[in-house]
Formats: sequence, C-alpha cells, structure tokens
Amino acid sequence: MAVAIEVADISKQFRLYNERYTSLKERVIHGGKMPFTPFWALQDVNVEINEGETFGILGRNGCGKSTLLKCIAGILKPTSGEIRVRGSLAAMLELGAGFQPELSGRDNIFLNGSLLGLPRSEIEKRFDEIVAFAELEQFIDNQVKYYSSGMYVRLGFAVAVNVEPDVLLVDEVLAVGDAAFQRKCLDHVRKFQQEGRTIVVVSHATDTIRQNCERVMVMNHGKVITIDEPGEGIRVYLADLLGVGTLDNSEAGGIEGNVFAIGTVQAEHGGMGTRSHLYPGDSLSIIADLDSLAPVQNAIATIAIHDDKNELVFASDPDDPGCQMEVPLGGGQIRFDFAEVPLLDGTYSVSVGIRSLTETAIFDWKDQVTQFEVANPGRATGRVRLLPAVSFRRRSTGLTGEVPVVERIGGISGSPVAETITS
Repeated sequence: MAVAIEVADISKQFRLYNERYTSLKERVIHGGKMPFTPFWALQDVNVEINEGETFGILGRNGCGKSTLLKCIAGILKPTSGEIRVRGSLAAMLELGAGFQPELSGRDNIFLNGSLLGLPRSEIEKRFDEIVAFAELEQFIDNQVKYYSSGMYVRLGFAVAVNVEPDVLLVDEVLAVGDAAFQRKCLDHVRKFQQEGRTIVVVSHATDTIRQNCERVMVMNHGKVITIDEPGEGIRVYLADLLGVGTLDNSEAGGIEGNVFAIGTVQAEHGGMGTRSHLYPGDSLSIIADLDSLAPVQNAIATIAIHDDKNELVFASDPDDPGCQMEVPLGGGQIRFDFAEVPLLDGTYSVSVGIRSLTETAIFDWKDQVTQFEVANPGRATGRVRLLPAVSFRRRSTGLTGEVPVVERIGGISGSPVAETITS
C-alpha cells in the first residue's frame, strides 16, 4: 500500500524565554542574547500513514499533537527530521486559521482557496457550494472579525473540504459548532473516506476516533506511546490520561503501581442453552474475572456497549452508587446484570473497566472484549425496543349526560393493553 504521509525522526524545539530585554542598553550589555529554556514539543516521532487511511491522534493537552500536524502542513519547520506528503494537502488546524479579520467572508474564501492551491476560476465555480455548506449566505459580505466562533469554523471547514485535497488534516474542529454542523462535518469526512482520501484527525472525543479511524497514535510529552487499532489505542490513551493502577497508600495498603487486572469477560443471557442470541427483552449478564493485589474499599465498575457501527449505545453512570464496590485481596468476579435488554437486531460489543472512586485512576480497561447478538422476532425496526401503550379518546361534543365508555382495542405484547374511550 502506498504511503501518503511519512514522518521520519521528527523533533521540534521551542524556546521558552524567562525574561525579555526591552531597552537598547540591556540588549547591548547582554550581546543581543536573551536567556531561554529549550522545550522539546516533539522528540523522534516516526509514523507512516497510508493512502486512503483515516488516522487518529490522541493525547493529553500539550503532548505535541497540534505541533505535529502543523509540521506536516508546513506551517512549522521541524528542528530535525524529514516529512514527506504525497498529493495535495488541506489543513483545518485551528479556529479561523489563515483568515484575515479585516476582509469579508467572500474575500477570505478566495484568499484561503488560493493558499490551498486552487485557481480563482475554480474557486468561483465552488463558491456557492462553500457558502451553502458554511450556512453563511446572509453574512458572507461581512468582515469576519464580526463572525462568531461557530461562523468562523463553519467557513474554515467549508473551504478546506471543498478544495477536495488528497490529504486532509483536521485538528479538533469536529468538536466545534452545534450538533447539526458536527453531523455535517462527519458526513463529509465519511464521503472523503469512500473516495479514498487520506485523513488525519486530532480529537479528544474517543468515540469520534473509534467510529472513523483505522489506526490511532497516542502521544505524550512529544513522544509516541503507541500506534495501534482504535480500541487498544483508546485504552492506552485513557490509561495515560488518568494513570492506570496508581493508588495512594491509604487506598491500597501501601502497595503502589498496577494492582488490578481484568481477566476473562463473558456474556450470559436468558436464552442460553436453546439459542446463541438474545430476543428483545431477555435478561443479560456480563461477568468479568478480576485479580487484585490489594484490597480497595472504593472501586467503581464501569461498562460501555457499542453497536456494530462503533457507536456508543450505553455507558454506565460514574456517579451510580450501585457501581461502587469493595474489592478484597485476590479479587473475584464483577457482574453487570440487566433484567431486560431493550435492544433490537444487531451485534453489540461490551467494554468493562474498574477505576477509583475519585476518577483519578483507571485500574484496568478491556475494550470491546466480548459481544452479544440480538435477534428481533417481531416487525419493529430501529435500535431500541419501546413498548407504547396506545389509547384513543373521542373529541367531546359538549352534550350533557355523556358517559365515557372504554373499549379495549388490544396492545403490544408485554405492555399495558391499549384502550379507546367512547361515549
């Protein structure tokens, strides 16, 4: 498979100045030199991103994600190393990047399009489409310095995607704007994926990464921690973000480090023994083995369920007191019992974890470690099984002496019988 982006031994150093000399006398005395502390934002980063791949980058704030994207885009020059990009590139790296605030939205479209390598005649052809995507028809001739943050990002994204680049760099902008615009952006990203374009996405939204990326790179302190499939990458990111297995002495009786390990996880349901799948409304139990090197009084069990499109269906409430437990030395079993599963057809994957009550540490997390399948014998469609009680009430004529009469007209199995009320 051809490589679209090759990052080889990239390092980037910035200078952090402790003080600045403002007068000519101070500069002469110090020979024009100002003291600084070197800061390495990137250190020996190596990665190859394939053509047509959607590649995610995760990491805590200040880990070097945005610096790396700016180096790939050519905005920053690496201190050492080499970057090769094959094909045309468009970057949406930050809110309003490249906009001239004194110019109108119309002028900024032509300016940004030109910077991205599009001739004026081609921008004119796509102008109406860009404005429509940004939903700025009424404001396109206003100076962008008067735009709201949402208008900024809509215009910037609209220009970037309508250039139709071979490589698109996206830094956090999918999380900006209202829900409708976010859906529009994601739909356009999926269109690019179908067309075989290369996309690099930086985001803190793990579900966005999970749903859209083939591989994930996790970074911290300017270095690469891992490059892996999304589930494992997200697990490593969460572990790095919250500190896997780190307990203080009072929580773990003096033991420090990784004290928990989740072992085998399995799903059991009410139809086991007769069929491999659940019916809507069946009970479900998720059972996980847990080994513990120390007793912990305030551990929290967590569970998440994703559908076959990697979209989150359910995640347990971290404040639910029913998820709190005392774990003895040696461990045991965690059970998540659902009396009824209100889901329709599909294959669902289960992730389980255990963390501290204060949410400062995830002791262990197993991502999409087991599955269960739901088969719906009825004709209801969708994702969720709902049982409405249907009734009908005749409109009153206003005549005196009317006595309502209730007629039962049937109901949905398992729900209250629907009634009609007549006079």
